[in-house]
Amino acid sequence: MSVLMMLDYAGVALFAATGALAASRKQLDLIGFLFFAAATGIGGGTLRDLVLGRTPVFWVMDPTYLVICAAVGIFVFLTAHRVEWRYKLLIWLDAVGLSAYSVMGAAKGFATTGSLTIAIVTGTMTATFGGILRDLIANEPSILLRPEIYVTAALAGATVFTGANLLGLPLPVSSAAGFAIAFGLRGGALYYGWTLPRYRARPGRPADEALKKRKK
Repeated sequence: MSVLMMLDYAGVALFAATGALAASRKQLDLIGFLFFAAATGIGGGTLRDLVLGRTPVFWVMDPTYLVICAAVGIFVFLTAHRVEWRYKLLIWLDAVGLSAYSVMGAAKGFATTGSLTIAIVTGTMTATFGGILRDLIANEPSILLRPEIYVTAALAGATVFTGANLLGLPLPVSSAAGFAIAFGLRGGALYYGWTLPRYRARPGRPADEALKKRKK
């Protein structure tokens, strides 16, 4: 099994676990667990394939991905009650899945288009959309609205992988570099509270003043 295939399966499994853990927080039945696991596990990759025009999408071509999501959903359904700190586990599994998928998404984007820009975009998209979709259907505050670094970590991982790959580094090395950068940033954000500078609102000009200047 290739490095990228391992990252792909790992990313799906980890995101599926975060979806199932979200279902446990909502106290859903087994079908709810399976739905959350599948939507979160394959959501980012599905969007990537649709954007790239790769149809049928990856899980239609290889149903193993659905089997992984189902297995993870059932496992979490049977064991989630034993984990007291489920939310903490969710966000750390999400960090690992994000890191793996930032590399995998970039690799598939580059293989399809040969564009470095598209590779970085698809890496970021694949790594983040599953978590965004999970929060949306769980009616949880979106990860995008939280202050700590999230999308930036995926962007950095995809960029480092793509750059290392462009330099001709071996695939295991470039994959490890992209994964490490993404996980380092996301892990640091979770552990140390790293954030990017935020927009600070400033008083705008009164409407009558703005209209007067426009007339002049």
